[in-house]
Amino acid sequence: MNSCGKPTPGPEKGPLAAMGGRPPRVRLERRGSALRAVFSGDWRLGVEPEGLCEDASLSVPLASASTLELTADDLGAWDSSLLAVCVRFRRAADARGISVSDAGLPEGARNLVRLALTVPPTAGAKSKEQSVPILAVIGGMALAVPETGKNILAFLGETVLGLGRLLRGKSACTADNVWLCLQEASIEALPIVSLISLLVGFILAFVGVVQLRMFGAEIYVSSLVAIGMTRIMGAIMTGIILAGRTGASYAAVIGTMQVNEELDALTTLGVSPSDYLLLPRLLALTAMTPLLVLYADLMGILGGFVVGAGILGLDPMEYYTFTRKGFGLSNLWVGILHGTVFGMVIALTGCYQGLRCGRSAEAVGTATTRAVVFSIVGIVLSTAALTLLCNILEL
Repeated sequence: MNSCGKPTPGPEKGPLAAMGGRPPRVRLERRGSALRAVFSGDWRLGVEPEGLCEDASLSVPLASASTLELTADDLGAWDSSLLAVCVRFRRAADARGISVSDAGLPEGARNLVRLALTVPPTAGAKSKEQSVPILAVIGGMALAVPETGKNILAFLGETVLGLGRLLRGKSACTADNVWLCLQEASIEALPIVSLISLLVGFILAFVGVVQLRMFGAEIYVSSLVAIGMTRIMGAIMTGIILAGRTGASYAAVIGTMQVNEELDALTTLGVSPSDYLLLPRLLALTAMTPLLVLYADLMGILGGFVVGAGILGLDPMEYYTFTRKGFGLSNLWVGILHGTVFGMVIALTGCYQGLRCGRSAEAVGTATTRAVVFSIVGIVLSTAALTLLCNILEL
């Protein structure tokens, strides 16, 4: 019988005995209030040691002990199975406040057991939340500004050099890539642009008629929709759509290529990633965004016409006449200018985030999110700047 109250099994007859090894054994000895765990034999994975209690807490042998000593007696070869049992003893003793001495174990085993107890368990995979002072956050953001500015300037400089190589006919930008990007940024974007622009026209007409009805001037809602869509709303809604659709796609595609080391392969082959990936997207989006803005203007005016003539009961010909009066080429050119700038901002932001992406799946998601957020911020800032410029020029 062992100290756990179980019969001691006979000699090991398994694979360990066949290899000439001795069975692993734990012998528990009591010396007053002290408990000694004596390890002997050859400890191999897959071989159950003799004399070890099945109770994980070792509550029976440790119930009346004040100290626990882990020692080795005729210990042969050992592996991580010995360490697992030692860690089990240590944790059970620590839970009861019992002092433990492992001086009798081999030095390598002692070091590994201490290392195992030092590293926290991964059960539940709970991450420790560390509170960072707000001043540390602000300081980190301030310190990152120079490096970010340096990266942006380097990116813009490489883009300008790439445009120069394109004009000289020495660029890796191919016509096939440009046409593919044109298709992605134009025809494939028409359904969502149509839907959003039509609904924006609906909203402008409904909101405008609420105030104009107070003065009996409902017919002027046609001019309101025409001016609002052609001057700014068509361009802004198209830019936001392209930022969430096309700009995010640019960041995700180029970021995935970064993760798969395809950008490194292009560089090794002597192909500039900015020429091969950035320039086609920049040219395509800059060229197609103004055309999509014109299409969005048309769909928005159509949405306002549906509300005015179909829901509010305004005369269709009168609505058309007042739409023409409110429509101006200066407003149309202002909208096209906005669309051109938006296309450049979205393309540059999406490609920049993709080229600066890390080398993990999480980094691709982060780059895609940043592309959308920074593109929208760029659209808002450029809108404010262009509006101020147009007011100065009286456009």
